[in-house]
Amino acid sequence: MKKDDCIFCKIANGEIPSRTLYEDEKFRVILDLGPVTRGHALLLPKDHASDLFELPEEIVSAVLTVAKKVAANMKEKLHFEGMNLVQNNGAAAGQTVGHFHLHMIPRYEKDGKNINWVPGNPTQEELDAVKNQIVG
Repeated sequence: MKKDDCIFCKIANGEIPSRTLYEDEKFRVILDLGPVTRGHALLLPKDHASDLFELPEEIVSAVLTVAKKVAANMKEKLHFEGMNLVQNNGAAAGQTVGHFHLHMIPRYEKDGKNINWVPGNPTQEELDAVKNQIVG
Protein backbone atom coordinates (compact mmCIF):
# COMPACT_ATOMS: atom_id res chain seq x y z
CA MET A 1 0.00 0.00 0.00
CA LYS A 2 1.26 3.44 -0.93
CA LYS A 3 1.41 6.41 1.47
CA ASP A 4 0.29 9.63 -0.24
CA ASP A 5 2.73 11.96 1.52
CA CYS A 6 5.81 9.70 1.16
CA ILE A 7 8.37 10.84 -1.38
CA PHE A 8 9.89 7.36 -1.70
CA CYS A 9 6.43 5.87 -2.38
CA LYS A 10 6.05 8.40 -5.20
CA ILE A 11 9.49 7.62 -6.61
CA ALA A 12 9.10 3.85 -6.24
CA ASN A 13 5.75 3.94 -8.03
CA GLY A 14 6.95 6.17 -10.88
CA GLU A 15 5.08 9.35 -9.92
CA ILE A 16 8.38 11.23 -9.58
CA PRO A 17 11.10 10.63 -12.18
CA SER A 18 14.24 8.81 -11.12
CA ARG A 19 17.28 7.23 -12.65
CA THR A 20 15.96 3.70 -12.40
CA LEU A 21 18.43 0.81 -12.53
CA TYR A 22 15.91 -1.97 -11.92
CA GLU A 23 12.16 -2.36 -11.52
CA ASP A 24 9.74 -5.20 -10.94
CA GLU A 25 6.24 -5.43 -9.46
CA LYS A 26 7.51 -5.00 -5.86
CA PHE A 27 10.68 -2.89 -6.08
CA ARG A 28 12.45 -0.06 -7.83
CA VAL A 29 16.21 0.53 -7.55
CA ILE A 30 17.33 4.08 -8.28
CA LEU A 31 20.56 6.06 -8.25
CA ASP A 32 20.93 8.09 -5.05
CA LEU A 33 20.91 11.86 -5.70
CA GLY A 34 23.56 12.37 -2.99
CA PRO A 35 25.88 9.45 -3.69
CA VAL A 36 28.70 8.41 -1.38
CA THR A 37 30.47 6.78 -4.34
CA ARG A 38 29.88 6.37 -8.08
CA GLY A 39 26.86 4.12 -8.57
CA HIS A 40 25.37 4.50 -5.05
CA ALA A 41 21.80 3.22 -5.39
CA LEU A 42 18.68 2.85 -3.25
CA LEU A 43 16.47 -0.23 -3.27
CA LEU A 44 12.88 0.89 -2.59
CA PRO A 45 9.85 -1.33 -2.01
CA LYS A 46 6.81 -0.01 -3.89
CA ASP A 47 4.54 -0.61 -0.89
CA HIS A 48 5.09 1.65 2.09
CA ALA A 49 6.75 0.44 5.26
CA SER A 50 8.48 2.96 7.49
CA ASP A 51 11.36 0.66 8.41
CA LEU A 52 12.47 -2.95 8.78
CA PHE A 53 10.07 -3.49 11.67
CA GLU A 54 7.04 -2.70 9.48
CA LEU A 55 8.24 -4.58 6.39
CA PRO A 56 6.12 -7.66 5.53
CA GLU A 57 8.01 -10.98 5.72
CA GLU A 58 7.65 -11.70 2.00
CA ILE A 59 9.29 -8.36 1.18
CA VAL A 60 12.04 -8.89 3.77
CA SER A 61 13.01 -12.14 2.09
CA ALA A 62 12.92 -10.59 -1.39
CA VAL A 63 15.10 -7.55 -0.56
CA LEU A 64 18.42 -9.41 -0.63
CA THR A 65 17.46 -11.40 -3.71
CA VAL A 66 16.87 -8.15 -5.61
CA ALA A 67 19.96 -6.53 -4.07
CA LYS A 68 22.13 -9.46 -5.18
CA LYS A 69 20.77 -9.37 -8.74
CA VAL A 70 21.26 -5.61 -9.09
CA ALA A 71 24.66 -5.65 -7.34
CA ALA A 72 25.98 -8.33 -9.70
CA ASN A 73 24.99 -6.23 -12.71
CA MET A 74 26.48 -3.08 -11.16
CA LYS A 75 29.76 -4.88 -10.37
CA GLU A 76 30.05 -6.15 -13.92
CA LYS A 77 29.45 -2.68 -15.40
CA LEU A 78 31.18 -0.41 -12.83
CA HIS A 79 34.12 -2.70 -11.94
CA PHE A 80 34.14 -1.89 -8.22
CA GLU A 81 36.00 -3.99 -5.68
CA GLY A 82 33.38 -4.20 -2.92
CA MET A 83 29.95 -3.04 -1.80
CA ASN A 84 28.37 -1.84 1.42
CA LEU A 85 24.71 -2.59 1.99
CA VAL A 86 23.43 -0.07 4.55
CA GLN A 87 19.94 0.00 6.00
CA ASN A 88 19.02 2.47 8.77
CA ASN A 89 15.96 2.18 11.02
CA GLY A 90 14.80 5.25 12.92
CA ALA A 91 16.28 8.71 13.33
CA ALA A 92 18.72 7.52 16.01
CA ALA A 93 20.22 5.18 13.39
CA GLY A 94 20.46 7.89 10.72
CA GLN A 95 17.25 7.19 8.79
CA THR A 96 16.20 10.46 7.14
CA VAL A 97 13.26 9.26 5.01
CA GLY A 98 10.54 7.23 6.73
CA HIS A 99 10.26 4.57 4.02
CA PHE A 100 12.33 1.39 4.18
CA HIS A 101 15.26 1.58 1.77
CA LEU A 102 18.53 -0.25 1.32
CA HIS A 103 21.61 1.73 0.31
CA MET A 104 23.76 -0.16 -2.19
CA ILE A 105 27.14 1.58 -2.09
CA PRO A 106 29.85 0.44 -4.52
CA ARG A 107 33.32 0.55 -2.99
CA TYR A 108 36.41 1.28 -5.02
CA GLU A 109 39.87 0.34 -3.79
CA LYS A 110 41.02 3.94 -3.27
CA ASP A 111 37.69 5.77 -2.88
CA GLY A 112 38.72 7.23 0.49
CA LYS A 113 35.27 6.57 2.00
CA ASN A 114 34.72 4.87 5.34
CA ILE A 115 31.84 3.47 7.29
CA ASN A 116 32.68 5.32 10.48
CA TRP A 117 32.22 3.63 13.80
CA VAL A 118 34.62 2.99 16.58
CA PRO A 119 34.37 -0.59 17.85
CA GLY A 120 33.70 -0.90 21.56
CA ASN A 121 35.60 -3.12 23.96
CA PRO A 122 33.02 -4.75 26.24
CA THR A 123 33.98 -7.22 28.93
CA GLN A 124 32.87 -10.85 28.69
CA GLU A 125 30.42 -10.11 31.53
CA GLU A 126 28.89 -7.20 29.60
CA LEU A 127 28.49 -9.38 26.51
CA ASP A 128 26.87 -12.12 28.61
CA ALA A 129 24.49 -9.60 30.22
CA VAL A 130 23.35 -8.32 26.81
CA LYS A 131 22.96 -11.85 25.44
CA ASN A 132 20.93 -12.86 28.50
CA GLN A 133 18.74 -9.77 28.20
CA ILE A 134 17.97 -10.59 24.57
CA VAL A 135 17.52 -14.37 24.72
CA GLY A 136 16.46 -14.76 28.37
